[in-house]
Amino acid sequence: MSNIHETETQRSFVKSLLPHIELIAALFSGVLILVAWGVGKLEQDTLSVVFYLLAFVIGGFAKAKEGIESTIMEKELNVEMLMILAAIGSSIIGYWTEGAMLIFIFAVSGALETYTMNKSQKEISSLMKLQPEEAWRLNIDGTTTRVSVGELVKGDQLVVKPGERIPADGIIVSGTTAIDEAAISGESIPVSKQANDDLFAGTVNISGAITMEMTKANEDSLFQKIIHLVQTAQDEKSPAQQFIEKFEGAYVKIVLFTVGLMMFLPHFLLDWDWNTTFYRAMVLLVVASPCALVAAVMPATLAAISNGAKHGILFKGGVHLENISEMKAIALDKTGTLTQGKPVVTNFIVRDDLDRAATLTMLATIEAQSNHPLAQAITSFAKSEGIGQLPLIHIEDKPGFGLQANIDGQTILVGKPDFVNKEDAFAFQNGVAASLADEGKTVIFMRDEKGIAAAAALKDTVREEAKEAIKLLQSLGIKTVMLTGDNEKTAKVIAKEAGIDQYIAECLPETKVEHMKALLQKHSFVGMVGDGINDAPALATATTGFAMGEGTDVALETADVVLMKNDLSKIAYAVKMSRKMRRIVKQNIVFSVSVIAVLIISNFLQVVDLPMGVLGHEGSTILVILNGLRMLNRNI
Repeated sequence: MSNIHETETQRSFVKSLLPHIELIAALFSGVLILVAWGVGKLEQDTLSVVFYLLAFVIGGFAKAKEGIESTIMEKELNVEMLMILAAIGSSIIGYWTEGAMLIFIFAVSGALETYTMNKSQKEISSLMKLQPEEAWRLNIDGTTTRVSVGELVKGDQLVVKPGERIPADGIIVSGTTAIDEAAISGESIPVSKQANDDLFAGTVNISGAITMEMTKANEDSLFQKIIHLVQTAQDEKSPAQQFIEKFEGAYVKIVLFTVGLMMFLPHFLLDWDWNTTFYRAMVLLVVASPCALVAAVMPATLAAISNGAKHGILFKGGVHLENISEMKAIALDKTGTLTQGKPVVTNFIVRDDLDRAATLTMLATIEAQSNHPLAQAITSFAKSEGIGQLPLIHIEDKPGFGLQANIDGQTILVGKPDFVNKEDAFAFQNGVAASLADEGKTVIFMRDEKGIAAAAALKDTVREEAKEAIKLLQSLGIKTVMLTGDNEKTAKVIAKEAGIDQYIAECLPETKVEHMKALLQKHSFVGMVGDGINDAPALATATTGFAMGEGTDVALETADVVLMKNDLSKIAYAVKMSRKMRRIVKQNIVFSVSVIAVLIISNFLQVVDLPMGVLGHEGSTILVILNGLRMLNRNI
């Protein structure tokens, strides 16, 4: 038994080392170089060369393999091939230590790049674990089994309890409930659902336990969309990275051509001896290689993607980081983005012959028997007014309409205008319902035997964190614009409360696109924040689309950035981070080009030798990578 435990421990240890194998090989080659140098000092030249060759093979294997495979696949020379040739050339002229050091430092820089890539993948993958992956499947015998969403197939019957997210698209088989469909439609008021009504993955079951039948394959679920997003994120290269990669192939050819000339022309034109000519050609091969320039963008980009993942921000690629850094304006959908998506009572109006407190007590007593979000909002309002409740009464739920109660022999109806008599509802208190509706409020009525007794108006409220997020964006010089389907009055009130710079009311999905195009024409780089299917066209039109993690799969697929924690302040963080990355990339490019230029000029002036050339070239590469890794710092 102990042997099995030891074997498992050893396997676990080996597995933990695998992600760091490239760095381990690089460091081991450094040890071999020290040994070779020490043996050389003892005049054991042959043994010293053997250790140097081992250092070449062990330290340079990963980068050499990468370079050769890339050259064969793309039929284009690359910087790895330059390093291989430079190391071989150094060895040919007897500079074994310098050649080995070149391989060692290049291997270390490669290991740092690999570390950045692994770090990015690890952070995003760990974030994915926060997404729900299980559902309650109903068995033939009536029992339920908790299974992975991945095991579900079309036709499965599932039980969804109150508070749980709908695991797949389907229809209700039995039960009634209220579903929060803000993720799908952008509507903040939950929708009543009963048998045969459609359900959508990602929406939330609010009030009642239901049985549903799955009608769409798991591959199209919200979870799978995010997994696909993660898998493609690092393949999407930024324009700067794409330019450098194109530049790399042409530059390598120029360097090799120049080195070829350098091996002959100075002997005839500058009267250098052959040893000096070949030596200077090898130095040029080392110092002119664009290692630092090639590493100027990618490590910083991957580190930024990793940093974003830590903070609940998923980027689909480096191009979006560059676009965010240039963003001048951002448009935000109202419902569920700027507002709570949860209603609160703003007005409570009673008939002239009734006592307000007594009427509110009766209404709260009835609504307390329901789990519907509107009912809960009314009972919360009553509590805040210091209103109690009557003894438990019998009520009857009328799904999709309201509640019916019997109190002291009289029938009380609570619900929509159609349920309590539409004409009476809109005539109540000189038509106050119409004016409240014009303000974007939902009105619930209570009717007794004499007519409409009271009306309660409910409205979505602006999220406090949204107000702070707007301030943060404005402090970064970004103009904020609210797009909403609400009427002018409601839009104006919400915009003022949220501190928005500009609002555009009565937007349909197609008009949102028109307004987005107008903003793009004016500001060039414009972001869009949304979470529903109705936001997808505008998300696609924007330079950068931001989707909420609890939004629809269409919004997630269309957007360029996903805010996993539904926190708008993360947009400001993303802007700060992208601008920092832009600064770091500029620093890296200027620094690497400057170092290459200085080293090339110094080589022609014969003031830099091969050891200093190796140190300057590879040292600059490591500094550029380390500068890029500053993007992992949480303090942006």
